[in-house]
Amino acid sequence: MKQIPNIFTLLNLFFGCLAIVYTLQNGMASASNENGELLLMLPEKIYLASVFIGMAAIIDFLDGFVARIVKASSEMGKQLDSLADVVSFGVAPGLIVYQFLRLAFAQQENGLNTSAAWLLPAFIIPCAGAYRLARFNIDAEESIGFKGVPIPAIGLLITSFPLIYWYSNNPFAITLLLNHWFWYGIIVITSYLMISTLPMLALKFKDASIKNNLPKVILLVVAILSAIFFKWLAVPVVFLVYVVLSLITNHRT
Repeated sequence: MKQIPNIFTLLNLFFGCLAIVYTLQNGMASASNENGELLLMLPEKIYLASVFIGMAAIIDFLDGFVARIVKASSEMGKQLDSLADVVSFGVAPGLIVYQFLRLAFAQQENGLNTSAAWLLPAFIIPCAGAYRLARFNIDAEESIGFKGVPIPAIGLLITSFPLIYWYSNNPFAITLLLNHWFWYGIIVITSYLMISTLPMLALKFKDASIKNNLPKVILLVVAILSAIFFKWLAVPVVFLVYVVLSLITNHRT
């Protein structure tokens, strides 16, 4: 019974590994030059990487819940959870950014000759995530609230971009995803939010009172409405509202 939570955590890691596989595999043509010549292959099933990261997030939530039910919380489980999170919400999303950077540069003249040095910043994200998790593991205060945005939230944000790219009919969003400066901005902002000590809202409800949980209720309403009207674009919207609400309330729960 005591190993059940660890099995859930390892399943999180397993899904993270699958996400990496689908991020790196060859796929369909996604960019061409003026003569119609193929410039770059973006993994055709990269959207499955998003699916597996989403599944890893569900498992990441459940392992703690299961640990409390079977009363099997342990220091080993805490460390194992962080190791799995680095892969599922750090390395896998970092590779998604890497692939989109390649595609963005392929839009430019002589883009395929772009130095790899311009692509490597994508891996700042897993590095920042690892730092965030290490700090979390030794900071007792984070048991009652978050300092900096948790790495799963960053992972889910980045995970939404392949789904937006493949399934959104919004020309502005697609154009933005093909701009390398957009990705550099994502790298800087998400990495900073993880390593910062900005107080972020914990999403657990205190009680059944709306008054005591108003920011979370607002976030829930925004999430529902955004999902209805914006589809996958709802994920960046909800993430932005989450950060803004956290900064406004400046309250750890």
